[in-house]
Amino acid sequence: MSAATLASAITAAACVALTGGTASAANSTLTVNVASPFRPVSHVAAGGLYALAENNRPADNMLLPLKLNTLTQPAPRVGQRPNGQPPGGDALLVAPQATRVGAAEYIRMPDIYPNFPYRWVSWNDWLAKVDTQVNDRLAATGTSNITGWELWNEPDYTWDTAAAGDFNAAWVRTYQRVRARDTLTPIVGPSTATYNESWMRSFLTHARNTNTLPDIICWHELQTSANVAAHIANYRALERSLGISARRISINEYATPTEIDQPGPVASYIAKFERGGVDNAERAFWYEYGTVNGLTTNNQPTGSWWLYKWYGDMAGNMVTTTPRAQTGLDGFAAHDSTRRIVHAVFGGESGTNHVRFTGLSSLGSQLRVTVESTPASGRHTQVSAPTTISNTTANVTNGELTVTVPNMSATSGYHIVVQPTSGVPGYQQRYEAENASIFRANRFGSSSASAGAYVGQIDNTGDPRTASYVDFIVNVPSARAYTMRIGYANATGATATHGLAYNGGSWSTVSYPPTSAWGQFGATVSTTVSLRAGYNVIRLAKGAPYFGGGTGYAELDYIELT
Repeated sequence: MSAATLASAITAAACVALTGGTASAANSTLTVNVASPFRPVSHVAAGGLYALAENNRPADNMLLPLKLNTLTQPAPRVGQRPNGQPPGGDALLVAPQATRVGAAEYIRMPDIYPNFPYRWVSWNDWLAKVDTQVNDRLAATGTSNITGWELWNEPDYTWDTAAAGDFNAAWVRTYQRVRARDTLTPIVGPSTATYNESWMRSFLTHARNTNTLPDIICWHELQTSANVAAHIANYRALERSLGISARRISINEYATPTEIDQPGPVASYIAKFERGGVDNAERAFWYEYGTVNGLTTNNQPTGSWWLYKWYGDMAGNMVTTTPRAQTGLDGFAAHDSTRRIVHAVFGGESGTNHVRFTGLSSLGSQLRVTVESTPASGRHTQVSAPTTISNTTANVTNGELTVTVPNMSATSGYHIVVQPTSGVPGYQQRYEAENASIFRANRFGSSSASAGAYVGQIDNTGDPRTASYVDFIVNVPSARAYTMRIGYANATGATATHGLAYNGGSWSTVSYPPTSAWGQFGATVSTTVSLRAGYNVIRLAKGAPYFGGGTGYAELDYIELT
């Protein structure tokens, strides 16, 4: 199918007034409601189990475009030999690189054992290993990106009940041992291999009754994405029935061994995690570590890397996507209202399929539509760039536009970019705080905030386990000094300060004069930052390693680089 033929298909579809866009039996339609934002872009599913290895593998330049959220890495003094490979990926040893690219880390504690499934020795042996790990982490005072202790991995599969006793009792014993030394770092679990309501009910009831509930609930989705939405809904209902306050959800292993290298099925997982409100999700480990599980090969991109690059390019707010069913065609989308650009990423079905956009009125009546694809190349085949399918102009009727994509492969990933024909700025200048990497602070909504959200409760300093900071990953066209304007609020009645550092360099101070109220925005301050061409990481911190700490308090709306 030529680009010209597809362009005709897009234009023809755009000229038809749509009332629902139901697909025929031979194809599917994914509906994207651009006027229905539901959460800030935070790249929740951009992460991986054993994603990084020592000696900067993969290289930073392969990681920064992906906007990594959370990684699960092996225990300090790792013994685990995944698939017979040498032990590697020690969470504390890879922490400097993870920090450079804005990623948080969970420490998987049982990976101090060399074998999988883990071979139990004794309680004395295990508790001594727990103590060693916690002590190592406490000694790593320059490391602040550790955001969870994962106490065990897949207890429904790997726990040796005959030798070690009931897992629920073991959870309590291990939880209390960690908390005896570290009362601050969140605890993650139970990290089951599958979601099972009765197993989870038993675990949660016992943990609730013993005051050992995990701060972050975790399970794995390794049997296709068809039941992801049902599992999330079931867990939330179970939580409510047991009187347990809502926990953040982590799916720190997702996708089957065949799916992990197929962009089409992976798009479906990401879509369901975003719609389900998952806090973070990590690509499963099936083959070799230190490649973000097949996104890179010899520090070059595979076909799957490009899908995560498209995800990383998203900014602003995730918007509602509605598939025909829980299997087949699915995808996720975002709208950056500042740049007036929409990204949609989708896949999972072969043949001729459609993406129906609604709520486009704010972008204008004539739009530029670009369609591209990336193949399931396998984990050892470099793909230097996506394939452009079409780049054309389309008319919009009643804020609606349908893009028809023929000859799709169910294993490939697809990307549609919709923007005004007048174009968008040559580079992203405004970066919303709520889209950044946020450590020990929280996202909030406000009608006066840029894009409707901001980051507040940036309150902590003095301890690397609780320090509060925001890392902005920015991409600029040239190496030069940029004016950085910061949107903020500070209702303390006095000037507040944050530390400012970029690319791991020296610290300076940003001062925020007082404003009228918390959560009310419009005030800005400006400073100068000298950035290199390409990707940079800018940190604004109340507290962070090697920084003495800010004064007072301030909320962050955005930064803007000109």
